[in-house]
Amino acid sequence: MDVKTGFFYLFSAVLLFAAFRVITARNPVHAALYLVLAFFQAAAIWILLKAEFLAITLVLVYVGAVMVLFLFVVMMLDINMDSLRKDFWKHFPLAGTIGALIALEMAAVLMGGFRDPPKVKVNLAEVVAAQSGAAPAATAQISNTKDLGKLLYTEYLYPLEIAAVLLLVAIIAAIALTLRQRKDSKYVDPADQVRVQAADRMRVVKLDATKPVAASADIARAAAPNASNPAVSTEGKKA
Repeated sequence: MDVKTGFFYLFSAVLLFAAFRVITARNPVHAALYLVLAFFQAAAIWILLKAEFLAITLVLVYVGAVMVLFLFVVMMLDINMDSLRKDFWKHFPLAGTIGALIALEMAAVLMGGFRDPPKVKVNLAEVVAAQSGAAPAATAQISNTKDLGKLLYTEYLYPLEIAAVLLLVAIIAAIALTLRQRKDSKYVDPADQVRVQAADRMRVVKLDATKPVAASADIARAAAPNASNPAVSTEGKKA
């Protein structure tokens, strides 16, 4: 077994483990993270199969956009998984039977392909070179990612732009539909902030002069004993 085959089995084993943990993890955040791991392993297998464009697309689209969005939605919604898993064991026999049937069907198809007699290997680079008249060394340098990029931005430029506009409209519509005005948020209109003047920020108000608080308290304490003792107040009046 060569190194490439060893990496293939390693990535496949991690992919199967991550896919199994996606459906068995109790925490939805952990399930989403395991799904991200599964996507990375699938991208690594695509790279081993020399399909670099599919691997990059899988990482950028699914891991970089879709799964991050799922992860944030799951974290913000705070889903109660206990209520969702209440009838898990009730439906487990039917789900296990269907899963086993699908696994047997896939095994039958794959084993049938392995039993076929070995076919003659044809070098695709040599076939293309023979048809086009180019040298095999020059044909071996062809990159499928480069060819796909040329097709996307030349022959399929208008469909690509239309898809980009549709995605932009979908993003704006999703934000507009989910935007809610919170009553407890102190929102300030940016237009009012721009139009504000210096006179609106500060206002000078004239107030009457008042006595200090400490002096008023001393006068009140000095007058309190005389008011409570009538003899002292009477002598003071006679004098």
